[in-house]
Amino acid sequence: MKEIITKNIEIQIGEWKKIISDSSDFPILQERVDFAEKSKKIPFSDFSDIDMMKWFLYRKEHLNQKHDKSARTIKEYERELTYFVEQLLNYSAEINLDIDNVFNNSLFKSLSPRHIRRYQEWLAERSPYVQKYGSYSPSTLARKTTILKIFLGFLFEVKYVTEPLHKGLLTASVRKDDRPNRDLGPVEVIQLLDYFKKENHPIVFAIIHLLTTTGLRNEEFCKLKVGDLQYDSINNSYYLNVLGKGHKRRQIPLKEKSVDSIEMFRNARGLPKTQVVGKENPLFTTNSEKEYTPSYLSQFLTKKINETQLPFLFHRSSQIGPHTFRHAFSIISHLSGVDIYKIMRSLGHEKIETTMIYLEKVFEKERHAIHEWGPDVLGDYL
Repeated sequence: MKEIITKNIEIQIGEWKKIISDSSDFPILQERVDFAEKSKKIPFSDFSDIDMMKWFLYRKEHLNQKHDKSARTIKEYERELTYFVEQLLNYSAEINLDIDNVFNNSLFKSLSPRHIRRYQEWLAERSPYVQKYGSYSPSTLARKTTILKIFLGFLFEVKYVTEPLHKGLLTASVRKDDRPNRDLGPVEVIQLLDYFKKENHPIVFAIIHLLTTTGLRNEEFCKLKVGDLQYDSINNSYYLNVLGKGHKRRQIPLKEKSVDSIEMFRNARGLPKTQVVGKENPLFTTNSEKEYTPSYLSQFLTKKINETQLPFLFHRSSQIGPHTFRHAFSIISHLSGVDIYKIMRSLGHEKIETTMIYLEKVFEKERHAIHEWGPDVLGDYL
């Protein structure tokens, strides 16, 4: 299968990946689509698999560009879809892609729902990743399945393929018990802050302090510019003007000590004060004065926290990273009596159900029957 495909499309996998990641020729694809429409031809009839992937990734869906897929989303889709094709080519025999003839030089047009089901089962049970590292987490399988379902459904919707390939996918939803426990309360946050304060590590201290008191997403934190730190003359305080998920902005008020942590971080990095530097400069930087990336920040923070060897870390089922402090923000807000709708808006969630997921384990413990027992039901044993 691998030899057939690579021979027909005359492109090696490595070169094929480079083509997919280059969006500079997308206007040419748009011209071809427009010409097909003008000529009353079937759209995408002369497109290749590579053309279709590029069209799917970079096509414009909204008049306002801010509402289209973010660069990070495009990259995630690109990574997952190229991985999907690469695995089909490299492990066609193991996956049992019983394709005798490649239809019209197209891998996608040669597939059927059974191949998609077999790929999904192979990926979850027998793929090289599983053999080396063990099972994928339920959330990872759910993410991979969602991306494939969207893409394959798109191919069927625009009639590039004639079979509903996406219907071969098995459900890979994440159950409540499958989700990693990211709960973190005020006691643990204080222990971490105390540790890094005592160790005189202002960088990690400031990151934890800011993430906890703002509820920022990892990516939001990394993309902050100096100009996003703004002064509110009405309330005589500072706030962060954050560009969040879906290109939506929200204003996050800062406590005075949170502002102090920002300046402490910049001073430790040898960066100028925010009042005297260009507004487009990163608010937080690595030790090489570069903007953080979400993956680097996650690895850096998790590593530093693990090195503390604080006792409570040994009782956790998951490691602590930037996103954990977003959960801490929601939990501390709930324990402080904040209305859940206020928590939802503060976190930038679109749906209350998402916020409920952050707090579901807290709610479950609070509703436990043991809390209704009287002080004397078991005498001295309660």
